[in-house]
Amino acid sequence: MRRDTGEGYEEFLRRLAEESGIATPTREQLAKLDRKRAKKGSNEDWVNPHDPEAEITKLKDGRTHLTYKAEHAVDLETGAVVAVTVAGGAAGDTETILETLPQAGEHIAEVACATNHEEVGERVHPEGPIEAVTDKGYHSNDTLTALKQAQVRSYVSEPDRGRRRWQDKPEAQQAVYSNRRRIHGEHGKQLLRRRGEFLERSFAHAYGTGGMRRVYLRGRENVYKRVLIHLGGFNLSLVMRQWSGKGTPRSWQGFSADAPLLGLQFWIASLLRAAQSSPSRQCSDSPLSCASPLLFSSRRRDKTTSATDC
Repeated sequence: MRRDTGEGYEEFLRRLAEESGIATPTREQLAKLDRKRAKKGSNEDWVNPHDPEAEITKLKDGRTHLTYKAEHAVDLETGAVVAVTVAGGAAGDTETILETLPQAGEHIAEVACATNHEEVGERVHPEGPIEAVTDKGYHSNDTLTALKQAQVRSYVSEPDRGRRRWQDKPEAQQAVYSNRRRIHGEHGKQLLRRRGEFLERSFAHAYGTGGMRRVYLRGRENVYKRVLIHLGGFNLSLVMRQWSGKGTPRSWQGFSADAPLLGLQFWIASLLRAAQSSPSRQCSDSPLSCASPLLFSSRRRDKTTSATDC
C-alpha cells in the first residue's frame, strides 16, 4: 500500500497508465509499464498495512519480499547463543551489530553475577565480550571505530576494497589497521576457524534444518519470540549433550533400548529389596513381593531389541 495515497500496487499502476494516455490498460501493458519504472520497491513509499514493521528486501536469489532480519551472537567457547535480535529486513549488518553486541554484553553480565563467586572463581567475564569475530559483511569504518571505543577487540574479515584514502580519518584508519593486523595473526585465524565451526552450526540448526528462514507471523515482536524460543531449544540441546551425550532427537535414534530396561530393572529390584527388608511386610500381601530380582534379569534377553538407526 502506498504511504501517501493508500493505493494498492495494481491501482497505482492503473493510475500511472491512465496518466500516460492508456485509458483501459491490460495486464500485459501494466507489466510492461512496471518493468520500465525505476525504484519500484522503496520502503519510503510502500508499507504492508497488515505488518507495517516489515521492510522490502531483495533476497540473495534476486526475489523481493517483505522480511525481517534475525541476528544472534554465539559464545565461541561453548557454542551457546548469548543474544538474539530482530530488525527490519532493510537493515544492514553494520547497523544491527551495534544492537546485538550490547545485548550480548548485558546477558553475559547477568550470567556472571549468577555464577561467579569465591568458591568457583570467575567462570564468566563480568564485563561482557572482549573479542568480536564476524564475517566481511560487518566490516566498516564506523563499526570498527565503535568496537574500539567499547574496548572490544575486533576480528572482522576485511573485503577487498582496493587502496583506501584516510584523509581526515585518523581514528578509522587506526581501527581498520589494528583489525587487519589481528585477523592475520595466529590467534585471529584460530578465532575465525572457530566461528566457522560454532556460529555456522547454530545457523544450520536454526535456519537450515530448523526451517526458520520463513515464518508465518506478523509483527517484529512475534518474530522475535519465535526465533528466541527456537534458539533457546538449541541452547537446551547443548545442555542435554553435556549431560547425556545426546543433544537432538535424531541422535537418540541409534540409542539402544537396553539402558532404559536396565534402569527399570534396577528400580523394580530396589522396590523388592525394600519390601523384603521391611519386617511388617508379608509375602501374602502381593505375589510380586516374594519374587526374586533375578527373575527380571533372566527374562531380559527373551526378545531381541531392534535398532532404529536407519
